[in-house]
Amino acid sequence: MLCRAVAVELEVTRELNKLLYSVETMYLNIVREVVEYAVVNNVTSATQLQRLFYSKYRSEYQGLHAHLIIQAIRQAAEIAKSFMERRRKGLVDKPYPEVKAVSIRFTEQAWSYEQFVKSIAPVRLNLSLLGERREVWLRPHKRFWLYWWKVLNGEAELASTLIIRRRLNKWYAVFIFELKPREEEPKSIVSFDINENTVAVGKIDLASTVGMVVNWNRQYVTPQLYEIRTDFGKLAKRYEKTRNMIIDRLKPLYALPNGKYVNIMNTREFRKRVKRLRERGRKVGRVRQIANELTKTPAIIVTEELGENPQESMINEIEKDELRHRIKQTPFKSIEKAVEDKALERGSRIFHVSSYRNSRVCPIHFTRLGETNDWHTLKCPFGHLVDRDHASVMNMAWKLTPEAWTKGVWWDLKSLSKNMNWRKHEGKSNPLVPYEIVKYIHATLKEFKASFEQSPAVLARGSPMNPAGEANEDWARKPPRFKATPTPQDGEEVSMPSSLAYS
Repeated sequence: MLCRAVAVELEVTRELNKLLYSVETMYLNIVREVVEYAVVNNVTSATQLQRLFYSKYRSEYQGLHAHLIIQAIRQAAEIAKSFMERRRKGLVDKPYPEVKAVSIRFTEQAWSYEQFVKSIAPVRLNLSLLGERREVWLRPHKRFWLYWWKVLNGEAELASTLIIRRRLNKWYAVFIFELKPREEEPKSIVSFDINENTVAVGKIDLASTVGMVVNWNRQYVTPQLYEIRTDFGKLAKRYEKTRNMIIDRLKPLYALPNGKYVNIMNTREFRKRVKRLRERGRKVGRVRQIANELTKTPAIIVTEELGENPQESMINEIEKDELRHRIKQTPFKSIEKAVEDKALERGSRIFHVSSYRNSRVCPIHFTRLGETNDWHTLKCPFGHLVDRDHASVMNMAWKLTPEAWTKGVWWDLKSLSKNMNWRKHEGKSNPLVPYEIVKYIHATLKEFKASFEQSPAVLARGSPMNPAGEANEDWARKPPRFKATPTPQDGEEVSMPSSLAYS
């Protein structure tokens, strides 16, 4: 199940505001005391902590609902367990965690869950606050109504736990919706490769790769190859420069008598200034834009298997500290997780293929590419130039086809064919992909596979779409716009370079 949280502002009167503050204060005191005890005595079991503290807090806070006390103890157990795990890894220096703020968790018995779910258009809820139920009105927005419509259609369910939290002196109710993954027929195959400042995308439209469309106009067979500009590397370089400026300005304030300086990055003033830069928020926004762009329509999404920590393997042979920092700041795993999560919500499926030699093999001839003066451009032995990012996404799509893994892994197919028993694999297909989809991909890749006899190799081209028998009609009308030209969405910068650069 997929979880989505939606925060809705509460309409709070002065009296209700005081009650919520009182409940929050009691809840926070319980969490702090239980966390301190759990860390000091090495107790992380929520059941054991509940046996020790439940009776005490029931008598101490008599007006507080019993389920709120239980939820406070369980929340304290989660915080203590997380702190002890981080302390085991050497990531904390304090004896126990400092709990500054909490979110109040209302279980099904502490708020009007049954009444809320049965309503067609819920705009209010009842909360158990200090011995009595209080009616609270909501200010729903379009995001809430979107998921509520899915609840009414049976595509989602509302979780029974309600979270009440305060932010900037405003109270919000956080509803958690559990979405069911959609099942849609894929309409395209999308492969993407994550780089420092761009995301290379290759898209093959399944509907236009078979039937009369291909015979009518072969430009539809050509995959759409384009890049989404992210500028994560430029963003990291910019913020690194800004942080160094802040450190230089704060150094005179934290000078020691012996001439050295206190570690500025551990000071409160530095953290307060860096917090205003909003570096993390901008990264999250760009990651979500990429996920939205790649999952607009139901598709088979292909990407590389990155592993647990891809940055570490990338910076092993890099000596420049600045480049190492930029690579470390590129959110490879965050993009992959966001795309995977969004794909399930919109009916797409994501597959991971091996990253072995994706950007070093010609997607047309399956030969090893040679180097040129440009790091991003490689040369095929058959005479044409290939962009390594586009070669990578094309080879990913190849690896979904039957027996195409041999072309992506081995250089010399002639020596392979002598030592391999092809009859053993005859008639078999990839179990991860439906057979009909495999046939579509295979037919598509066959169309833009060039001949070995011609040099330099070019993509397959059809006859002009000209009803006048190939007469020149440039004076009468404009040529048709290429259908693969992407449209920028939500402020994204999308460029459309050619798929291959020919010498």
